Amino acid sequence: MSPRTDSSLLVDDIGELVTNVAGTGEGGPLGIRRGAAVLIEGDRIAWVGPAKYAPAADRRIDVGGAAVLPGFVDSHAHLVFAGDRAAEFAARMAGQPYTGGGIRTTVAATRAASDDELRANVARLHREALRQGTTTIEIKSGYGLSVAEEARSLRIAREFTSETTFLGAHVVPTEYADRPDDYVGLVCGPMLRAALPYARWIDVFCERGAFDADHTRAILTVGQAAGLGVRVHANQLGPGPGVQLAVEVGAASVDHCTHLSDTDIEALASTTVDWVSGPETTTVATLLPGAEFSTRSPYPDARRLLDAGVTVALATDCNPGSSYTSSMPFCVALAVREMGMTPAEAVWAATAGGARSLRRDDVGVLRPGARADLVVLDAPSHLHLAYRPGVPLISKVLHNGVPQ
Repeated sequence: MSPRTDSSLLVDDIGELVTNVAGTGEGGPLGIRRGAAVLIEGDRIAWVGPAKYAPAADRRIDVGGAAVLPGFVDSHAHLVFAGDRAAEFAARMAGQPYTGGGIRTTVAATRAASDDELRANVARLHREALRQGTTTIEIKSGYGLSVAEEARSLRIAREFTSETTFLGAHVVPTEYADRPDDYVGLVCGPMLRAALPYARWIDVFCERGAFDADHTRAILTVGQAAGLGVRVHANQLGPGPGVQLAVEVGAASVDHCTHLSDTDIEALASTTVDWVSGPETTTVATLLPGAEFSTRSPYPDARRLLDAGVTVALATDCNPGSSYTSSMPFCVALAVREMGMTPAEAVWAATAGGARSLRRDDVGVLRPGARADLVVLDAPSHLHLAYRPGVPLISKVLHNGVPQ
């Protein structure tokens, strides 16, 4: 039985507390406090401060000097699917390049699965992510690609998260292979209407072999008019118009960003606004290093983006074809080793950065009023997430104030 959530809980004896509150403690992007405690009331944080001044609480968790950070915010995941593509992965490891064509294999398996089978798979992956510290996750559709199947995928996704994304424009399904304009019309009309009750966001895979700039703009514009926020898959497989189009339409996030021109980076940097924590870009570049790991592709150059002032998020891209991982710690380690990020930048991107890409201010941060999502490491510092890759360092997770 879960503890009741209307009582108070003190998380005490925290050696290093990552708050992501600018100007806090040691300053810097992580706002680190030493010798801290966090008071939780219900599902919200009520107080953060030195452990020696901690208020009384109904219950107490002593973390014994461990590091505590906000729950990870995974802002890009494809969890509603059936089957796997292990054979495709093996072929890539033998030298076959990734083209995105295997998506249609997952579409066929997903269409053939029952609601219960899809729900069970989402639940399995959701639990897996939670065990690894992910307390906020975005889930996309995109493996149904028909009116009924996309609505079904989003309805199931909505059982697990409020951050649901309509990705009917993932690829053109086989039955419309010779009629892409007709499929775009379907996405913009009946499919969008069926998705609206269950979706917060709309997304398009703007890549060669998927959707071009004109089709992408048309779909996103109709989705925006219907009240959905915008996200874009762009510049994963090669240079293209997706990043600049995302900026043009005011997307909250443009994801992958593997192949960027100077003009792409300038466009992203042009969206800079002043936040309380300092300048950030309204269009976040969400990097997905699990995809590059799984496809043996070049990694995005995060250093180039960060040095230009672009806000960066990290996410898993969990999907059965190109990034079958649900581990945000793994993505943090990859970002530090392969993408030029410091450990602090990678941890911020995996928490506060993901929150920015979802336009949320109640997650990815530990301050009074924020959601009580905390991760306790079996380590004294956030540095160990990159320093000890592959080691299960997540010792405890609190989600909505409840130990998991």
